[in-house]
Amino acid sequence: MSRPQAVIFDIGNVLAEWHPERVYDRLIGRERRERLFAEIDLHWMNAAIDTGAPFLATVEEWAEDHPEWSSEIRIWHDRWIDMFSPVIPGSVRLLDALRTKGVPVFALTNFGTDTFAYAQTQYDFMNSFDRAYVSGRMGVIKPDPRIYEMVEKDCGLPPESLLFTDDRADNIAAATSRRWRTHLFDGWQGWARRLVAEELLTEKEAGL
Repeated sequence: MSRPQAVIFDIGNVLAEWHPERVYDRLIGRERRERLFAEIDLHWMNAAIDTGAPFLATVEEWAEDHPEWSSEIRIWHDRWIDMFSPVIPGSVRLLDALRTKGVPVFALTNFGTDTFAYAQTQYDFMNSFDRAYVSGRMGVIKPDPRIYEMVEKDCGLPPESLLFTDDRADNIAAATSRRWRTHLFDGWQGWARRLVAEELLTEKEAGL
């Protein structure tokens, strides 16, 4: 099989960590955070943002709808960048190495339109993609098969020529069903080895 024609990165927990619970634990304590998340599905709120709902307005609406937790819900907006951190340096180095080799690098990410734009002001790597497929702009989130189809139509490359990494098995399964090459991300070293195996990078270029 020939080498992939493009490499596609998920972003959260691949290029930077995404752990809202960790920030809440630090700010309000684990016990109170567990109560909050049990009573209010903040990840569902975030899914709405990732599908295109406005960031601040959505958080404010949820805060107003749940006055007993309003200040805690607003943390999602006010401390969002702390939740999307730290950067995973090994993965960013791989992104840079692929670009140096002239390999097209795309992003396919569940991300709000507003939050993506904000993250671009905070992290240089967020501006490094040849194409950025952002769910908030597209109106659909992974693992809905439509988002993968939209990527294929936009980039014009055969599905089997796309190499995609994501930390979620359901997102990987959806891509695999469309004949994408896939790698379930569990650390930058494993991803580096896969890029070497696909003859996109040498071991030295991959930092191995």
